[in-house]
Amino acid sequence: MASLALSSSSLNLRLRPFSAAQKSRATPTPKSLHLGSRFRSPIKNSISNSHNPLSEDHTQFASQKPAFLLPAPKRVPVTVASASAGASPAVSPAPQPWQGAAIKPLIASIATGVILWFVPAPNGVSRIAWQLLSIFLATIVGIITQPLPLGAVALMGLGACVLTKTLTFAAAFSAFGDPIPWLIALAFFFARGFIKTGLGNRIAYQFVSLFGSSSLGLGYSLVFSEALLAPAIPSVSARAGGIFLPLVKSLCVACGSNAGDGTENKLGSWLMLTCFQTSVISSSMFLTAMAANPLAANLTASTINMPIGWMDWAKAAIVPGLVSLVVVPLLLYIIYPPTVKSSPDAPKLAREKLEKMGPMSKNEIIMAGTLLLTVGLWIFGSALNVDAVTAAILGLSVLLVTGVVTWKECLAESVAWDTLTWFAALIAMAGYLNKYGLISWFSQTVVKFVGGLGLSWQLSFGILVLLYFYSHYFFASGAAHIGAMFTAFLSVASALGTPPYLGAVVLSFLSNLMGGITHYGIGSAPVFYGAGYVPLAKWWGYGFLISIVNLVIWLGVGGVWWKAIGLW
Repeated sequence: MASLALSSSSLNLRLRPFSAAQKSRATPTPKSLHLGSRFRSPIKNSISNSHNPLSEDHTQFASQKPAFLLPAPKRVPVTVASASAGASPAVSPAPQPWQGAAIKPLIASIATGVILWFVPAPNGVSRIAWQLLSIFLATIVGIITQPLPLGAVALMGLGACVLTKTLTFAAAFSAFGDPIPWLIALAFFFARGFIKTGLGNRIAYQFVSLFGSSSLGLGYSLVFSEALLAPAIPSVSARAGGIFLPLVKSLCVACGSNAGDGTENKLGSWLMLTCFQTSVISSSMFLTAMAANPLAANLTASTINMPIGWMDWAKAAIVPGLVSLVVVPLLLYIIYPPTVKSSPDAPKLAREKLEKMGPMSKNEIIMAGTLLLTVGLWIFGSALNVDAVTAAILGLSVLLVTGVVTWKECLAESVAWDTLTWFAALIAMAGYLNKYGLISWFSQTVVKFVGGLGLSWQLSFGILVLLYFYSHYFFASGAAHIGAMFTAFLSVASALGTPPYLGAVVLSFLSNLMGGITHYGIGSAPVFYGAGYVPLAKWWGYGFLISIVNLVIWLGVGGVWWKAIGLW
């Protein structure tokens, strides 16, 4: 830089008067970096003022003598070295951290699939079904260990299906046309509008003002509110995602509990897990509380020629259901407690917040009206021939047209798109496991095994119940599980001496309760898990624990109740 500046100034200064140059002859010839100000200044500038060195160098040299009248300075290499030494030593850039997959979990996932792939398929299982099972289990291991985000793991699983010719591209991606994953994604877009407009905060503050003196009271208010809506809204995905997820997220944010910033355990972790686990209970309590419940009733009628009516279902489920709704939130409160348990000032602060918010804004009114429209269509949609996802699309369209939510904001909801991807992938793989005959083979194998044990009907039915319940790890849909295994298990239970109607009712209830063991087993699971408050290992761990509690309540307390009302 210094040499460039010097030659530049030399050319520019050749037109100066000769008399000025005469005086410069007395200037001593520079011999080192302590050359005098005319050499020191540009070097200093080029180091310390590098933001615009050329302009400042030019200023420094503007007052110098004509260079052609000066003796040529000696070119000493040490001079340059000294200049370098005066500057801070060059620091090599820090290596970029690895941003790819976590290697050990990735190896575990791949190893699971490869080992199972080369194990010979059992008799009665086609080779292609066994291959799909190996890819499915490898994907499940990847989803548990998370070498990559869930959507990426699921997409790689679909890619493996297509690459190995186990599924065609159309088959692998067929579930992206299924309404349930889209209903879940639409729920996240509704949540965005809920929070953006402030309507979620307004409702949250109302809840806090009434029940917010304790976290447990707040949780119970949400649990029983959801249970009251359950018989009117037959889609658990719609209830959880369209109504309660936005509300719960708003409550968490209002209480200073946010996903991803270390404050999850203040309130959000316990509240999300509680609302999810109780949503599977409320779905079990009414025939119209879950879309697959009528399928179980229809299969019961066709298998044992005994229908299950709406009142029959509700009467049998009401006592064990209410006990579970009371016990499960309290148990989670003890074993997975929120750090904020009591807040006596919270109701007062919430009322102050409501006063500051003032009357509802235009966007809040639009959001509230859209929500009422959507919920109304969910309740009366069957009479109007409008399904749940169509109602949700209509509601989102209103929000987009009015500008309450923008499409750019929808695209920015990465959790929605990630959930859509992995849930659709699991639905597709689980569906083709059934189509390829693996599930029917499993059912028949279980039936032969249990039937050959020579046990009492109570013990035999208990084994069937456990196998039916925990085989749900292989299903991403309650309807798929019911369609694949309900008839076979009910038939065997009846043949082994189980009262047929009791067997049908128990299997119908369990077809909902089993959805709590994973983050993909029922429509509300991806909704609440996708909020990001509960780690996957804890989600599965507490899910398994709560499943045992529910089985004890429903088979124990429920068994006594069913005996009292004459089911067996």
